Amino acid sequence: MDTLILAAAEEGPVNPVLPHTSEIILGLVAFLLLFFVIKKFVSPRFEALYAERTAKIEGGIEKAEQAQAEAQRTLEQYKEQLAEARAEAARIRDDARAEGLQIVEELREQAQAESARIVAQGQHQLDAQRAQIVAELRADLGRTAVELASKVVGESLEDESRRRGTVDRFLNELDAVAAPASK
Repeated sequence: MDTLILAAAEEGPVNPVLPHTSEIILGLVAFLLLFFVIKKFVSPRFEALYAERTAKIEGGIEKAEQAQAEAQRTLEQYKEQLAEARAEAARIRDDARAEGLQIVEELREQAQAESARIVAQGQHQLDAQRAQIVAELRADLGRTAVELASKVVGESLEDESRRRGTVDRFLNELDAVAAPASK
C-alpha cells in the first residue's frame, strides 16, 4: 500500500475535481452497458406496459361510452313504455267512465221500467178496488133505493125481478146524470 501512495505522489499534482482517465473510460463503458440494457430490455417493457395501459384506458372509455349509449336507449325505452302505460291507463279510465255511465243509464232505465210496472200494478189494483167499491156501493145503493122506494111508494118490492128492474133503472138514470157531470 505504501507503494501505491508513493506512485500516486510521484505523478504530480492531481486535480481533485477531474477524475482519472481510467475512471472516465470505465464509467463510460458502464454507462454504455447500462444504456444498452435499458434500451434493449427495460424500455420495450415500459413501452409495452404503456401501450397496454393506454389500450385499457381507451377500452374503458369505449365501454363507458357504450354503457352510456345503452343506458340512454334503455331510458328512451322506459320513457316510451311509461308513455304507453299512461295512455293505456287513460284509455282504461275513459272506458271505465263510459262503462259506468252505461251502467248508470241501464240502472236508470231498469228503475224507470220497475217504477212504471209498480205504477201500472198500483193502477190495476186501484181499478180493481174501485170496481169492487162501485159494485158494493151499487148493491148498497140498490138496497137503500129499494127500501126508500118501498116506503115512498108504499108497496112491497119483495119480488126479486121487480126489485132488480127498479134498481137497474135507478142506477142507469144515476149513471146518465153522473156521466155528463164527469165530462
